[in-house]
Amino acid sequence: MCISESVGRGGRNANSDVKTVQVLLNVGLNTIGLATPLTEDGIVGTGTLAAIEKLQRHVMGIANPSVCIEPKSPALLRLQAFLSEGFSSVKLKGILIDASEPDVNKYADAMAAKMHDRQITTPFRQAHFLAQVGHESGHLHYAEELASGEAYEGRSDLGNNEPGDGVRFKGRGLIQLTGRANYLRYGQAIGKDLVTDEHWKQVAEDPGLAVDVACWYWDVHQLNQYADLDDVVTITKRINGGLNGLDERQALLIRGKFFLAGT
Repeated sequence: MCISESVGRGGRNANSDVKTVQVLLNVGLNTIGLATPLTEDGIVGTGTLAAIEKLQRHVMGIANPSVCIEPKSPALLRLQAFLSEGFSSVKLKGILIDASEPDVNKYADAMAAKMHDRQITTPFRQAHFLAQVGHESGHLHYAEELASGEAYEGRSDLGNNEPGDGVRFKGRGLIQLTGRANYLRYGQAIGKDLVTDEHWKQVAEDPGLAVDVACWYWDVHQLNQYADLDDVVTITKRINGGLNGLDERQALLIRGKFFLAGT
């Protein structure tokens, strides 16, 4: 489920759980009868409590509402039912709950377009893709590797055969493209020069490219087939080379399935 503990009156009210419920309550704004959207700040205030009560009393018909939403509860499932089919910026925000509003807005449109281009179109494919992207990018916060890239200097396996290539071609994009050879390969695939005149910076600075390179990587490594099999371990190995961050990837996948697949 998309929350791990109770939210509302007497609940544990972990910040990410509360924010998730607030996002879902806002999706059902009109049905619940909220005059204005809730502030999605992860803090249980009078507005959030009132919205939960309205949900339970007026939408679910509970005479004496608990004003508390538990994981796997009917109230949470009722909130899930407010979600429409398909990918949306609201779902991106709900899955990557720690992503900032500006970052969600920055990448959401490109996500929709580029996933479609690479056949990342089913709920499971999108859930797996966003779980991996969420971990790799720090919930959309990073499109460029924080390290300088000097560690890649002279790496012939990455095609870094010229002085300064390590820094020039360090990891960029929401699934980080690394090394001259890979920048060249990706550039050829999309018809862009990414290896001269500092064009490599575009992979991080252009939101469309930052998303597209992640979708391209997914496609080149044929990861849709493993998403269809719900095989997060193989996908993680193909992206990471190991199983670093598997726990978070799995947690984000659970959220992705809730928002996209209704599970």
